[in-house]
Amino acid sequence: MENYFNYFTEIEECFRRCRGTPHLLSTLDWALIESWKEAGFPLEAVLLGIERSFEKFQKRPQRFRKINSLAYCSQEVLRAAEEARTAQAEGGARSQDAPAPPPFEPDEIRRYLEKNAHALEQAASAAAEKGQQVLGEDLKSSARALGKVAACRDQELTADLEEIENHLSVTEEKLGAALLRVAPEELLAEFRREVEQGLASHRRKMSAPQIESLQRQFLKKRLFEHYGVPRLSLFYL
Repeated sequence: MENYFNYFTEIEECFRRCRGTPHLLSTLDWALIESWKEAGFPLEAVLLGIERSFEKFQKRPQRFRKINSLAYCSQEVLRAAEEARTAQAEGGARSQDAPAPPPFEPDEIRRYLEKNAHALEQAASAAAEKGQQVLGEDLKSSARALGKVAACRDQELTADLEEIENHLSVTEEKLGAALLRVAPEELLAEFRREVEQGLASHRRKMSAPQIESLQRQFLKKRLFEHYGVPRLSLFYL
């Protein structure tokens, strides 16, 4: 498994560079990146798909317009990801490269985990004040889990980042399920309307599985934001 811990920043920078002007990615854009990561799209394929989308766009009339969403690039990203998978299948197993040095220092990881544990404690207190005792306990339990990982020795923190990432992903999924259980139906309906509005002009560029994944990631992202819960993955470090 290839872990690109700079996945989000590389894609954001590529989109801004291709666009040629400063541009803040929307919640929908970030959810789309998460859906690509979830689907296992290689970083190089995503970047290639974005670049191809801009190249084709530049050949169209009315070039004074700008691409304002990553969703515009979804077709080319999917095509590039499929090409990468085909090339890998045809090329067989790749030779083992020399192990790369850890992308993070132990103190970096520890501070990140401790910061998120503190944010979870704060979210737990807020939930308790609202009478959401079960959610509060779930958040406290996750904070304790992060604290245990942060207490590991330096070598343990960098020896197997994939194992830590898997642990954080499982914890994050549990939190997502907990938030989904307590969220009022009115709030969920509001978030679903937001994603539908954002997708309106891009649906035809996406497959049904892509749309489903994007909707799920968007809802998760908005729930975490609403309840003040941090994202735990090392991709956000």
